[in-house]
Amino acid sequence: MPGSFLVDGLDPPGPRAWLTLVWVLVLGMAATQLLGAALGSMVTSPRAVSYISLVVMALTAVSGIFYPLTAMPAWLQWVGQASPIYWLGLGMRSGLLPDATAANEIAGSWRTWETVVALSAWTIVGLVVAPFVLRRMARRESGSRVAERRDTALQRST
Repeated sequence: MPGSFLVDGLDPPGPRAWLTLVWVLVLGMAATQLLGAALGSMVTSPRAVSYISLVVMALTAVSGIFYPLTAMPAWLQWVGQASPIYWLGLGMRSGLLPDATAANEIAGSWRTWETVVALSAWTIVGLVVAPFVLRRMARRESGSRVAERRDTALQRST
Protein backbone atom coordinates (compact mmCIF):
# COMPACT_ATOMS: atom_id res chain seq x y z
CA MET A 1 0.00 0.00 0.00
CA PRO A 2 1.29 3.48 -0.80
CA GLY A 3 0.62 4.65 2.77
CA SER A 4 3.31 2.31 4.11
CA PHE A 5 5.89 4.28 2.11
CA LEU A 6 4.65 7.63 3.40
CA VAL A 7 4.06 6.91 7.09
CA ASP A 8 6.67 5.41 9.40
CA GLY A 9 5.55 2.33 11.33
CA LEU A 10 2.73 1.46 8.95
CA ASP A 11 3.29 -2.04 7.65
CA PRO A 12 1.67 -3.35 4.48
CA PRO A 13 -1.48 -5.38 5.20
CA GLY A 14 -1.06 -9.11 5.64
CA PRO A 15 -3.45 -11.93 4.73
CA ARG A 16 -5.52 -11.45 7.88
CA ALA A 17 -5.98 -7.76 7.08
CA TRP A 18 -7.05 -8.53 3.51
CA LEU A 19 -9.56 -11.09 4.76
CA THR A 20 -10.96 -8.52 7.20
CA LEU A 21 -11.25 -5.94 4.43
CA VAL A 22 -13.10 -8.39 2.17
CA TRP A 23 -15.73 -9.48 4.71
CA VAL A 24 -16.28 -5.91 5.92
CA LEU A 25 -16.64 -4.70 2.34
CA VAL A 26 -19.12 -7.44 1.38
CA LEU A 27 -21.25 -7.07 4.52
CA GLY A 28 -21.04 -3.27 4.48
CA MET A 29 -22.04 -3.05 0.82
CA ALA A 30 -25.00 -5.36 1.41
CA ALA A 31 -26.19 -3.21 4.31
CA THR A 32 -25.72 0.18 2.68
CA GLN A 33 -26.93 -0.67 -0.83
CA LEU A 34 -30.22 -2.06 0.40
CA LEU A 35 -30.79 1.02 2.54
CA GLY A 36 -29.76 3.25 -0.36
CA ALA A 37 -32.29 1.54 -2.63
CA ALA A 38 -35.00 2.06 -0.03
CA LEU A 39 -34.11 5.74 0.45
CA GLY A 40 -33.81 6.28 -3.29
CA SER A 41 -37.25 4.86 -3.94
CA MET A 42 -38.76 7.47 -1.63
CA VAL A 43 -37.34 10.34 -3.69
CA THR A 44 -40.07 12.14 -5.60
CA SER A 45 -38.28 15.34 -6.55
CA PRO A 46 -34.79 16.86 -6.81
CA ARG A 47 -35.49 18.73 -3.58
CA ALA A 48 -36.08 15.43 -1.76
CA VAL A 49 -32.67 14.22 -2.95
CA SER A 50 -31.01 17.19 -1.25
CA TYR A 51 -32.81 16.49 2.03
CA ILE A 52 -31.78 12.83 2.00
CA SER A 53 -28.21 13.86 1.11
CA LEU A 54 -28.11 16.22 4.09
CA VAL A 55 -29.22 13.44 6.43
CA VAL A 56 -26.61 11.04 5.04
CA MET A 57 -23.87 13.69 5.31
CA ALA A 58 -24.88 14.44 8.90
CA LEU A 59 -24.74 10.72 9.76
CA THR A 60 -21.32 10.48 8.11
CA ALA A 61 -20.10 13.48 10.11
CA VAL A 62 -21.06 11.88 13.44
CA SER A 63 -20.02 8.34 12.49
CA GLY A 64 -16.35 8.61 13.39
CA ILE A 65 -15.13 8.44 9.79
CA PHE A 66 -13.39 11.83 9.80
CA TYR A 67 -12.41 12.12 13.46
CA PRO A 68 -12.54 9.86 16.52
CA LEU A 69 -16.01 9.12 17.79
CA THR A 70 -14.64 9.18 21.33
CA ALA A 71 -14.06 12.95 20.97
CA MET A 72 -17.81 13.56 20.68
CA PRO A 73 -20.41 13.87 23.43
CA ALA A 74 -21.96 10.59 24.58
CA TRP A 75 -25.30 11.22 22.88
CA LEU A 76 -23.57 11.80 19.52
CA GLN A 77 -21.55 8.63 20.04
CA TRP A 78 -24.83 6.72 20.34
CA VAL A 79 -26.20 8.37 17.18
CA GLY A 80 -22.97 7.57 15.31
CA GLN A 81 -22.98 3.94 16.42
CA ALA A 82 -26.59 3.54 15.31
CA SER A 83 -25.62 4.00 11.66
CA PRO A 84 -24.02 1.38 9.41
CA ILE A 85 -21.44 3.99 8.35
CA TYR A 86 -19.73 3.79 11.75
CA TRP A 87 -19.50 0.00 11.67
CA LEU A 88 -18.23 -0.02 8.11
CA GLY A 89 -15.54 2.50 9.04
CA LEU A 90 -14.60 0.60 12.20
CA GLY A 91 -14.25 -2.65 10.25
CA MET A 92 -12.08 -0.98 7.61
CA ARG A 93 -9.88 0.60 10.26
CA SER A 94 -9.47 -2.79 11.94
CA GLY A 95 -8.13 -4.22 8.70
CA LEU A 96 -5.90 -1.32 7.71
CA LEU A 97 -4.49 0.05 10.97
CA PRO A 98 -2.12 -1.56 13.46
CA ASP A 99 -3.67 -3.12 16.58
CA ALA A 100 -2.16 -0.38 18.78
CA THR A 101 -4.51 2.20 17.24
CA ALA A 102 -7.55 0.33 18.59
CA ALA A 103 -6.92 2.18 21.86
CA ASN A 104 -8.49 5.26 20.19
CA GLU A 105 -11.75 3.42 19.59
CA ILE A 106 -14.71 3.02 21.93
CA ALA A 107 -13.91 0.27 24.48
CA GLY A 108 -10.29 0.34 23.26
CA SER A 109 -10.82 -2.52 20.79
CA TRP A 110 -11.91 -3.15 17.23
CA ARG A 111 -15.11 -4.89 18.43
CA THR A 112 -15.08 -7.33 15.52
CA TRP A 113 -18.07 -9.40 16.62
CA GLU A 114 -20.11 -6.28 17.27
CA THR A 115 -19.23 -5.09 13.77
CA VAL A 116 -20.45 -8.38 12.29
CA VAL A 117 -23.69 -8.21 14.29
CA ALA A 118 -24.36 -4.54 13.52
CA LEU A 119 -23.71 -4.83 9.77
CA SER A 120 -25.74 -8.06 9.64
CA ALA A 121 -28.61 -6.36 11.46
CA TRP A 122 -28.55 -3.46 9.00
CA THR A 123 -28.52 -5.95 6.12
CA ILE A 124 -31.58 -7.70 7.57
CA VAL A 125 -33.34 -4.34 8.03
CA GLY A 126 -32.58 -3.54 4.40
CA LEU A 127 -33.80 -6.95 3.22
CA VAL A 128 -37.09 -6.39 5.05
CA VAL A 129 -37.65 -2.71 4.20
CA ALA A 130 -36.30 -2.39 0.64
CA PRO A 131 -38.71 -4.81 -1.13
CA PHE A 132 -41.71 -3.25 0.62
CA VAL A 133 -40.70 0.32 -0.30
CA LEU A 134 -39.65 -0.61 -3.84
CA ARG A 135 -42.96 -2.41 -4.43
CA ARG A 136 -44.85 0.62 -3.22
CA MET A 137 -42.82 2.88 -5.52
CA ALA A 138 -43.43 0.61 -8.52
CA ARG A 139 -47.20 0.70 -7.90
CA ARG A 140 -47.09 4.51 -7.96
CA GLU A 141 -45.43 4.55 -11.39
CA SER A 142 -47.28 3.93 -14.61
CA GLY A 143 -45.79 3.40 -18.04
CA SER A 144 -47.19 6.69 -19.30
CA ARG A 145 -45.63 8.68 -16.44
CA VAL A 146 -42.23 7.09 -17.08
CA ALA A 147 -42.51 7.82 -20.83
CA GLU A 148 -43.56 11.41 -20.11
CA ARG A 149 -40.54 12.00 -17.88
CA ARG A 150 -38.23 10.42 -20.44
CA ASP A 151 -39.60 12.68 -23.20
CA THR A 152 -39.22 15.74 -20.98
CA ALA A 153 -35.62 14.81 -20.19
CA LEU A 154 -34.84 14.24 -23.87
CA GLN A 155 -36.30 17.62 -24.81
CA ARG A 156 -34.09 19.35 -22.24
CA SER A 157 -30.95 17.67 -23.55
CA THR A 158 -31.51 18.70 -27.18
